[in-house]
Amino acid sequence: MKLHHHPLSGHAHRARLFLSLLGQPHDLVEVDLMSGAHKKPEFLALNPFGQVPVLEDEGTVISDSNAILVYLARKLGRTDWLPEDAQGAAAVQRWLSVAAGEVAYGPAAARLVTLFGSKHNAEEVIGRAHVLLRTLEAWLATRDWLAADHPTIADVALYSYVARAPEGNVDLSPYPRVTAFLRRIEALPGFVPFAESAVGLSAVK
Repeated sequence: MKLHHHPLSGHAHRARLFLSLLGQPHDLVEVDLMSGAHKKPEFLALNPFGQVPVLEDEGTVISDSNAILVYLARKLGRTDWLPEDAQGAAAVQRWLSVAAGEVAYGPAAARLVTLFGSKHNAEEVIGRAHVLLRTLEAWLATRDWLAADHPTIADVALYSYVARAPEGNVDLSPYPRVTAFLRRIEALPGFVPFAESAVGLSAVK
């Protein structure tokens, strides 16, 4: 398997994290987003949307981080990470939708403002991030994991951008259960950290 990624992309980290948690051998191909490599014809042939990550697996090409999580779990028969029963699958899908919605337009967008100079309204996206975090804090009051009594791809899907929310000026200190949830993921065998953004903001704008 080959994963096209960028070290500062939370979507790419989501896919890389799951590959590592699975112990699945793979090659990493860094896509130089700053030079526009993701908009060049050879990359657009893999993903017409010009986004990382992209997974190549023996002629199969999967783009979109959540789709990669589903593909890996299904291909490798990991029903512990993605249940096959209707209720379990729906519980996971609910949080994949949150990852593509509330996370993307909350903490992920706030981080884009500070790291990449995005034109999002900082106050608005930070506010959205706190709405999400308050919801997560309440949800985690009676459980350790989001969708089951053990980790699933739902937890992987939310980890990266929530963990790096402070890079978007989103304070995690009011959310001890969310912080404990992040620490549980980080304690899983095979965990791989998300790259710090201390490369200097000028290098990623």
